Amino acid sequence: MASRIQSRPPRSPSSRKELGDENPLDKRRRLGAMGRGAGPTGTARTRQPFAVVNNRQDVNTAAVANAEECSNHEFTKEEVEAILNEKPKAKKFDLKAKYEHAAEHNKKLKLCVKWFQQCDENHVIDAEKLKSSLESAEKRCIDTELEKKNKEEELNTIISELRDNNASLEEKLSKEVSEKLDAIDRHTSENEARVAAEKSVASLTEELERAQQDVAAANERAASLDNTHKRLQEYILSLQQYNSKLITDLETVRESLKRVEKEKLTIVENLSTLRGHCSSLQEQLTLSRVSQDDAVNQKETLANEVKCLRGELQQVRDDRDGQVSQVQALSAEVTKYKESTGKSLAELDNLTMKLKSLEDTCSSQREQIRILELQLAAANEKLKMTDLSASETRMEYLEQKRIMKELQDRLADMEHKLIDGENLRKKLHNTILELKGNIRVFCRVRPLLPDDGAAAEDAIVSYPTSTESLGRGVDLIQSGQKYPFTFDKVFNHEASQQDVFVEISQLVQSALDGYKVCIFAYGQTGSGKTYTMMGRPEASEQKGLIPRSLEQIFQSSQALRAQGWKYKMQASMLEIYNETIRDLLSNNRSSGSDPTRPENSVSGKQYTIKHDANGNTYVSDLTIVDVSSISEISSLLRQAAQSRSVGRTQMNEQSSRSHMVFTLRISGINESTEQQVQGVLNLIDLAGSERLSRSGATGDRLKETQAINKSLSCLSDVIFALAKKEDHVPFRNSKLTYLLQPCLGGDSKTLMFVNVSPDPSSVGESLCSLRFAARVNACEIGVPRRQMTLRPTDSRLSCGGS
Repeated sequence: MASRIQSRPPRSPSSRKELGDENPLDKRRRLGAMGRGAGPTGTARTRQPFAVVNNRQDVNTAAVANAEECSNHEFTKEEVEAILNEKPKAKKFDLKAKYEHAAEHNKKLKLCVKWFQQCDENHVIDAEKLKSSLESAEKRCIDTELEKKNKEEELNTIISELRDNNASLEEKLSKEVSEKLDAIDRHTSENEARVAAEKSVASLTEELERAQQDVAAANERAASLDNTHKRLQEYILSLQQYNSKLITDLETVRESLKRVEKEKLTIVENLSTLRGHCSSLQEQLTLSRVSQDDAVNQKETLANEVKCLRGELQQVRDDRDGQVSQVQALSAEVTKYKESTGKSLAELDNLTMKLKSLEDTCSSQREQIRILELQLAAANEKLKMTDLSASETRMEYLEQKRIMKELQDRLADMEHKLIDGENLRKKLHNTILELKGNIRVFCRVRPLLPDDGAAAEDAIVSYPTSTESLGRGVDLIQSGQKYPFTFDKVFNHEASQQDVFVEISQLVQSALDGYKVCIFAYGQTGSGKTYTMMGRPEASEQKGLIPRSLEQIFQSSQALRAQGWKYKMQASMLEIYNETIRDLLSNNRSSGSDPTRPENSVSGKQYTIKHDANGNTYVSDLTIVDVSSISEISSLLRQAAQSRSVGRTQMNEQSSRSHMVFTLRISGINESTEQQVQGVLNLIDLAGSERLSRSGATGDRLKETQAINKSLSCLSDVIFALAKKEDHVPFRNSKLTYLLQPCLGGDSKTLMFVNVSPDPSSVGESLCSLRFAARVNACEIGVPRRQMTLRPTDSRLSCGGS
């Protein structure tokens, strides 16, 4: 069938449209007419002229038979091609045979055409049926989709209702469980109250019995007390009588004493008048004295007896009062016992009534508990599924928790390993740098200040997070281009003064071991150099590297005393202002002096830098102060800070206009080993580089800026010469570089802090500072050498490199 359809010649769209628009009833009529036309009548009518001319009826009969046979025949592709390619087999001049062959060929072609037309009509009808069935199927599909959507909405509403019902049932269940627990608690509390009431009733009955026994005993005691009270009253009466008798005896004694005194007076009068009769009267006098003594003794004995009688009387009175109070207390106790027994009986009646009511409530609550238990059983069945899901979820949670704990433990182990590796790396790095003799460089970025006027998202400084560059790398962004730098250590804007000092503490300790140590801060003005070196001494957390280093030096020297070490320390401070050395510890200086006037012209001192053959440096006429405590150092630092030259520019409110150098010379000796060490600690705060276009300096500030930039330019020339390992290094081009010669080209341990400002307006100066620091970090100045001898030291200390 497929081959027959493919062999059909294509029709034009117009014919297809005509066939498609034709009525199916008209199609059937036309097909019927065509079928009838293909019958014998139609054939005889169409072939009648040829039969008349040729008188050949057998041909007509054969044609009719062929037509009937072909009408029921289905043509294939090969048959159609054979019909189309069929050629006449008659001879060249046999016209009749050619005609018959052409007529036969024409009939075949007509039958083929008719068959194709019938096939087209059948296909059109089938296409229309398929189209109608497709449309009905699409309608049914749309209807089923609508029904599905409706059912889905109904199911969603049912699910939401079921969820609401489930939530309400869970709430009811929780309420019922809580009510059941409350009922159980109330039941237990009521049982406990009932038991307590029974115990209290039993205890009250026992107390009542004891109270009755106590009442009987109290009655007996009251009777005995009444008897004792009567006896005491009789005894009191007898004592009163005895007391009255004693009083009368005392009165008689007093009267006799009065008489004796009168007699004494008369005797004295007679003695005065009768002195001549002294011998005769002496005997009478002695007698009278003896009688007087006897009377006095009698008087004292009587007085003692009276006192004793008074004490006994008072004791009797006290005993009487105590017994009376006891009688009153016992009577009060008896009344109390009577009242308590009455109250206990009333309470017992109340408790029995309460017990009955509690039993009624317990029976009703038992019924409620039974109902709640049934509801709870039904709810428990509903909760089984949720318990299963909850248990699965709990197992998953425990598994995730276990995995998370394992990961946390692994992370902690890795962090510990990372810290140990970082410490080992720092140690090895420091050792390598010491062996290579490189100048170590630390970078510190200050935080953005409110005066900078820049937002946090406009920051020009970023820090790489890779393992190799973490804590050692810094990236500077200028005009969208990133400039990466790597140093020995990088401190971000969140680093504290303590964090910075921890990194240099071992370097400061080297000064006590006999090394020359130099730490200096470099950077543009306003980048935080003075804050890094000096800090704010009034705040302990913001102290700079200089105070912290000196505190460590003194603490370590005190700790080394136990090992037999004794240290002597000397401090000096100077500044280089406009290529002139000024002594900051000189007594001739004052904070109000003219900073533009050279000090040596005022005091007549010549501050000359000198180096000896051993690489030691000192400045002539410079004030050197012996220090033995941190308080002395603090006062010297305050004095130097007041004497230092500072000024205001457009870039900094208080800009350092000079290079400050603090030198601490350390001499130590160990008496037990006879070892002697000489170390030097140099802490330098350089003036900041600045551009005249930004600082707006004029007059004296302009001269200061030119001198600062010139000395820093000379420092840059020295660094470039050292980096290129040239034969001549221009140390003498500036007093700053000449003073730093032992630190930059000698055998000292040198560390440079490069301070960077994150202000976008200072990105050019920050880039120059970082590039200069990178060149400094590449310089090799030689291996540090420890200054230790076994010979005794003299009183004078040589100066190490400033």
